[in-house]
Amino acid sequence: MTAPTKPPHGGPADALSASPLEEKSSLSGEHLHSPVIDWFDEHARDLPWRRPEAGSWGVMVSEFMLQQTPVNRVLPVYEQWLARWPRPADLAADAPGEAVRAWGRLGYPRRALRLHGAAVAITERHGGDVPTEHSQLLALPGIGEYTAAAVASFAYGQRHAVLDTNVRRVFARAVTGVQYPPNATTAAERKLARALLPEDEGVAARWAAASMELGALVCTAKNETCHRCPIAAQCAWRLAGKPEHEGPARRGQTYAGTDRQVRGKLLAVLREAHGPVPQSALDRVWHEPVQRARALDGLVADGLVEPLPGGLYRLPLTRL
Repeated sequence: MTAPTKPPHGGPADALSASPLEEKSSLSGEHLHSPVIDWFDEHARDLPWRRPEAGSWGVMVSEFMLQQTPVNRVLPVYEQWLARWPRPADLAADAPGEAVRAWGRLGYPRRALRLHGAAVAITERHGGDVPTEHSQLLALPGIGEYTAAAVASFAYGQRHAVLDTNVRRVFARAVTGVQYPPNATTAAERKLARALLPEDEGVAARWAAASMELGALVCTAKNETCHRCPIAAQCAWRLAGKPEHEGPARRGQTYAGTDRQVRGKLLAVLREAHGPVPQSALDRVWHEPVQRARALDGLVADGLVEPLPGGLYRLPLTRL
């Protein structure tokens, strides 16, 4: 989510391949790059991980935190995290449970353990510097294709297709003429994203950040503001009259009453404790014993909680 240094615009895109998804559009990337990048230059948010001083580690931390979590919730945790662990080696030297504690209520706390594991690997394999090569990033624990591409692009200005939910939605509407992308990223989407990449490496990195920001601020999941969109005149979905979504039902996120909520309550007790916590303290956070036990067992299995003799529990001190 970091904006690379502003390069000159231009550079031809690869020709679009004729898959069923891509045949719906007669646009080439060249028609999209300049207007979207120009819009980004004027409207991009000033976010700390986009500033030069963030460095590659700051970019990586932001990418872990921003998965399924909005920017306004990430900002305070991100600032505290970088103040405490300004380099991967600083985090690697601390217990993984401290990463879970500092993660707070960002949700999906396994991301904290994965980020800690990546910091350990960076320290041991790369001398404490976030690697520059996509393949090296992908080899780090807890890093998948999206995060590897995002760090390579946003931290190092490289040419990679960076496909998050926002980018996928922009491409689905502007290029393929549908309201929403599939629930899971498809091979056709990846192929289209590669076809739309500018040839120039610096422009490609800028395009990745710009198309992501367009989806976050303008081409949103609900209440899109087409009058603010720099490519509205070319958008296949708008030109088709904004047809309603016809694919599988979009997955909604539920929280109240779920195991995820119970896990969060149990972790909150452990984060706030200064030592091991007895079972009785955990029992008080949720009334239903079977669900509570299942949630606690899941936390233990995920390495987020360590059971101790005597019915005590704590955040993990040992690495997975």
